[in-house]
Amino acid sequence: MENPQDRQYPTPRGTRRPAIARGWRLGAVAAVLAMAVSGSVAWAGADPQTRHQPLNPPDAPAAIGPYSQGISTGHMAFVSGQLPIDPATGRLLADASIEEQTQQVLRNVQAVLAADHLRLAQVVSTTVYLSNLDDFDRFNAAYAEFFTGEAPPARATVQVARVPKDVKVEISAIAVR
Repeated sequence: MENPQDRQYPTPRGTRRPAIARGWRLGAVAAVLAMAVSGSVAWAGADPQTRHQPLNPPDAPAAIGPYSQGISTGHMAFVSGQLPIDPATGRLLADASIEEQTQQVLRNVQAVLAADHLRLAQVVSTTVYLSNLDDFDRFNAAYAEFFTGEAPPARATVQVARVPKDVKVEISAIAVR
């Protein structure tokens, strides 16, 4: 037997939706309004804690384009893809091993997180771009030095045709306080 809630109702201009569809929409609107009144929903510009703030610490390499090294918003921080650049010298570690590049990239991720009073232990997800998946095991060993807890972040690792500046690895991260 067909469930009436699963039925698709056409709604040409000037006709009314069935009561079931109207009820769902009204219920959803009421729920959103209730959350807004209780403070569960952050409206753009309503609360300075929820606006996004750029994270551009001096102890992480400067962005190489029109983007922030990271963005802090509410309880989350988003770290842009970091490259193996030594922030003290500005030197790209282009000829370094995959292990050395990975270590420098993760130190840069740490520096961006620290600007928002966060640690690697608070990272919930990373995205890793490798120029060569043959380096995966060596990369993974260096990565594991930084994420040593019982709950390492979720991770996607992909091989790409090219990483900016022709380095071997780039890593972005999401952290939650």
